[in-house]
Amino acid sequence: MNDRAAVRRAWGGGPAHRAYSVVVFVLLASLDNVAIGLVPPLYGSISGALGVPQRLLGLVTAVSFLVSAAAAVGWAYVGDRTDRKPLLMVGTLIWAAGTGGSALAQSYPTFLVAQLVAAVGLGAVGSVGFSVVTDLISPRRRGLVMSFWGLSQGVGTLAGTLAGGLLGATDWRRPFAVLAVAGLAATVAYLLTHDIRRGQSEPELAGALAAGAEYDYQITRADLPRILARRTNRWLVLQGLTAQAAFGSLVWLPLLFAERARSQGYSPATAVVVGSVFATLFQLGGVLSIVGGLVGDALQRRTPRGRALVAAVGILAAVPFYLVLFFVPIRIDVPDGGGTGAVVGAVLASVVTEPTVGLSLLTAVVALALTSANSPNWFALIADVNPPEHRGTVYSLGNLVNGVGRAAGNGLVGVAFHGLRAAFPPPLNYAVGLAAFQLFFVPTGIMYWLASRTSPRDIDAVADLLHTRAERL
Repeated sequence: MNDRAAVRRAWGGGPAHRAYSVVVFVLLASLDNVAIGLVPPLYGSISGALGVPQRLLGLVTAVSFLVSAAAAVGWAYVGDRTDRKPLLMVGTLIWAAGTGGSALAQSYPTFLVAQLVAAVGLGAVGSVGFSVVTDLISPRRRGLVMSFWGLSQGVGTLAGTLAGGLLGATDWRRPFAVLAVAGLAATVAYLLTHDIRRGQSEPELAGALAAGAEYDYQITRADLPRILARRTNRWLVLQGLTAQAAFGSLVWLPLLFAERARSQGYSPATAVVVGSVFATLFQLGGVLSIVGGLVGDALQRRTPRGRALVAAVGILAAVPFYLVLFFVPIRIDVPDGGGTGAVVGAVLASVVTEPTVGLSLLTAVVALALTSANSPNWFALIADVNPPEHRGTVYSLGNLVNGVGRAAGNGLVGVAFHGLRAAFPPPLNYAVGLAAFQLFFVPTGIMYWLASRTSPRDIDAVADLLHTRAERL
């Protein structure tokens, strides 16, 4: 009986339950990015089925980014004031319904509305989930855990790209239906997670909370000017405008490689698979965000400027590698018209048999590894310079600006491709357009350097505030 009671206590908030909760939030955060990455590889198939040009589907993606980011602000503000688990469950059900509706859409307006419904629900997953995870993890390990959080989102985008190209090669509706079912399963997983107390990971509050006190501070409208008054917050939010303009353009990467396949004589169906697999392979460097998180944690223990400096160096150093990636020619050798498995196998084999593919992969891994240092350190910095009741809202404000930047990058690069077509025939117009948009990383790196100058004072201010509140509690 005692053993059973001990197991129940462990599952009721002990290490096992907390570990399960972290894993669930990290893994399920990837699902919203699966939804984001699902549509671009299918632009050609969906446009043909719905009878609209591809640029209108690019508009769907861009508007979805904006709607999701705007909705996240509302979700986060409510989450910083109330119980967060029900919000996550409702948000998950909403995006699952929108994704399922996308699979059933028979016209462009219906598809657009379904995608926008999904976007509203997706806004809850990132913003509210971020607030929960920061309350589970101590400051010393934030970079590492946030690297898994960011990595899960990157993996989600890759999974969406791959699922779109593979599951949707012959039927574009299938991946949307599969993802809707995954959303329903996610809702069940949320039910079993631990109810995390706000502020429970903060060292300054540990004594008071262990004594039975409750951190009951909530965000109010009066806090918004204070949030914006923190100079580090301003740099962390504004950098997303330029960073995401560059990142947003990368959703067209599958199309670049698909066009390269078409230019070498492959059929449209084979080209879609080739583009999706190459784009997935070339983004594997994002896995190294774990290294960026570890380095950020280590340097942050030496200097309070550490996380921001790691992000600044990574972003700026990646630019030349991206420029090389888009222009290195690759020779594609796959069985045209063959089954999906045969095409995927041929692409994977070309990594070691075709030098141009191997060189491109190495360049891409280095570029993604460097830029991936941005994600975990951005997440961790938001937690470091803000008290617990502000973090979800600050994250969502940053995500809103990210959404504007990503929508701009995603939408304007499509216009750039069209404008460049007169001077550069496909696929060269795609390479030139993508390369130009990576220059937006330069101001991003500068803003991180500026954040490194302001973050020490803001971190100290939060620590002093939490010490004062702990005494009151």
